[in-house]
Amino acid sequence: MNKAELIDKIAKDAGITKAQANDALDAFTSAVVETLKKGGKVTLVGFGTFSVSKRNARNGRNPQTGKIIKIPAKKVAKFKAGKAFASKLK
Repeated sequence: MNKAELIDKIAKDAGITKAQANDALDAFTSAVVETLKKGGKVTLVGFGTFSVSKRNARNGRNPQTGKIIKIPAKKVAKFKAGKAFASKLK
């Protein structure tokens, strides 16, 4: 499912226009990104938790040349599914 399909689904299920659904989705993603940038986490009970994890610097290998390269440390977004959400996937 892509963003347009998700917006269509939200609009249909909530009985709102596609423009309103798009605004709601954009507001949600912006709020999550802003919170993660500040080092916080977003927990939606029954769905899951968005958080930031630090990935240490490490050595990698260029697959074309075999040469060892340094991969810098960075922060990555992480999502952990909640218990209720994970149980629905079984």
